[in-house]
Amino acid sequence: MNNLSVPQASFVYLASQSPRRAELLDQLCVPYRKLTPLECGFEPGSQALKDQLLRLEALEEVHPHEPAMDYVQRVTLSKFKAALAMLNALPHHQLQCPVLSADTTVALGSKILGKPQSKDEAYAMLEHLSAQTHEVLTCVVVGTPSGFEQRLSHSWVEFAPLSVKLIDAYVETEEWAGKAGGYGIQGRAAGFITRIKGSYSGIMGLPLFETASLLRPFGLTP
Repeated sequence: MNNLSVPQASFVYLASQSPRRAELLDQLCVPYRKLTPLECGFEPGSQALKDQLLRLEALEEVHPHEPAMDYVQRVTLSKFKAALAMLNALPHHQLQCPVLSADTTVALGSKILGKPQSKDEAYAMLEHLSAQTHEVLTCVVVGTPSGFEQRLSHSWVEFAPLSVKLIDAYVETEEWAGKAGGYGIQGRAAGFITRIKGSYSGIMGLPLFETASLLRPFGLTP
């Protein structure tokens, strides 16, 4: 793990398009600026933006036989490095302000369940999760060009048995879009869950205890 140089910062660069992670930083009262392709000057609808988004999506591809814990840490660190590259391209970036990247992975046994790309895929994921206990791993990386630190949150979620009618109704809401495992714990899917063990905010996508500990050296948390 790299050693950090930690000057006091006025905000953190949030390298995530997830509104849930932004909401969780708001909960910590941490000031942030989004560091995404749009915020970095890529024109909406442009080929350059599409290419950049494809490059970021490619970082989430699972390697053959890759354990979920290795996968989520690799992807988060890759996103962090990609965010640093985008930051360096900004004309007036502030190097003393850290970058935060995160990734959440759902695993059922040895199988990684990513973000479904269709209703059929979302349905199949929920069908597999029905009446099962699955793992949710969220990795967080915070750092600057001079170094970084990372933390891993490991939680377990137990689903009740889900009927065909219930899964169909949930899939039609499209709440599953963009969410690992095809569900969001903070939404309607909370009604599927009989028990959790671990970090609720980690399951949402940004474990607050680990995140606060990483941001505290920069003076960004109480």
